[in-house]
Amino acid sequence: MNEGKAVGETFDGSPIKRRKSSKGIIRREEILTAARRHFASAGYQGASFAAIAADVGLSLPGLLHYFPTKVDLLLAILDKRDLESTSAIDASSANWRTFLLGLIEVARNNQTIPGVVQAFAVLNAESLTTDHPAQAWFASRVHDLKGNLVRSLQKGLTAGELKADTDPDIIAAELIAMMDGLQMLWLRSPEEFDMVTIFSAYTHRLIAAIELVEPRHHTEKAGR
Repeated sequence: MNEGKAVGETFDGSPIKRRKSSKGIIRREEILTAARRHFASAGYQGASFAAIAADVGLSLPGLLHYFPTKVDLLLAILDKRDLESTSAIDASSANWRTFLLGLIEVARNNQTIPGVVQAFAVLNAESLTTDHPAQAWFASRVHDLKGNLVRSLQKGLTAGELKADTDPDIIAAELIAMMDGLQMLWLRSPEEFDMVTIFSAYTHRLIAAIELVEPRHHTEKAGR
């Protein structure tokens, strides 16, 4: 018997690394899916933790095993949503044009998951209330997205690819407002508003408006 070994440690004293079981991962995804439905219909404040547990065949203590608090569940949903929505773009390496076109792919992906987008939109609006647990998360998300857009556009300015009067801060705010506002129109009336088509047309108009294109006669002279 090794009386000196603590519970949860190997014989050399290092902590035991436990792998998450595939069953546990599947159950966790089931919980997140059920929670998104409840948050979409009732918001964070109105959603019942017990009802979410019942939806996936768990007791309340069983749900607490996966998510100790309702806040933990909320943040897990938001982090998963953000990972899914940004997988189409790599803000750290994309130039300004690739970044803007990547946002169209984000809209395209969003149009395939209306339930997820609805929950996100409800929580986004609800987080404006005082002391909402997602308030800091959404504020950070907007700050990061705006920052990435501004840096990308600023690189385009520095490289001489954008018109000198382009204001990255204004363009970034405009893009975020367009995405969020169009998303609300689509959620309310998807048969009337094709989110991808409208946002794609807007993005291409924006690119054409801010891109610095060398006058045609200069290009012709350079080729002679």
